[in-house]
Amino acid sequence: MENVITVLFSEENEAYRAFSEIKQSMISQSCIVAHLALLKKRDGHITLADAADSGVTTTDDTRFGGMMGMLIGILGGPLGMLFGMAMGSLIGRIKDAGDARQGISLIEQVTTKLKDGDVALIALAQENDETMLNAKLSPYKVTITRYPAAEVAAEVEQAVKLQEELASDAKKKLREAKKAQIREKIVKKGEEIREEFNKLYSK
Repeated sequence: MENVITVLFSEENEAYRAFSEIKQSMISQSCIVAHLALLKKRDGHITLADAADSGVTTTDDTRFGGMMGMLIGILGGPLGMLFGMAMGSLIGRIKDAGDARQGISLIEQVTTKLKDGDVALIALAQENDETMLNAKLSPYKVTITRYPAAEVAAEVEQAVKLQEELASDAKKKLREAKKAQIREKIVKKGEEIREEFNKLYSK
């Protein structure tokens, strides 16, 4: 099954160690890690600290090829925190009572649970079972969450649409503000010209 796995670390050095260990064995009989990214939150902003690519395509590589890049762009963008708050109302949630995630989306999890100084490891993997990655991460006190890659792809698609809508709305408001400023300047210039004519009349 193709999954997007998020691993939240509170210790930066542990995150880098785990990243290095997984990077050295991205291909095994039970798991192929196609893409691996290390994100860090600093001063409220999420940035890409490191990344790796196995070079091996997954069965859904065409579909998911650009997903990780778009996902990281959304998480690290200026609207990342806004997505964390807004995605819940825009994306269908998993309703299964047994779901450990309790319906929280990947973007919500990373943007809202990652605190300043924390690091997140995100992997796109095709897993026959969870043994390999779980074993690599077992020495660390981390929060591991798996999301079906198709679910994340849909979430990213909705996030991109939301970003476009917000950007369009922002541009519209800027244009309206600019028009208001221009109208204000026109009125002011008109008053200045009228005042000059009044001065001529007074003479």
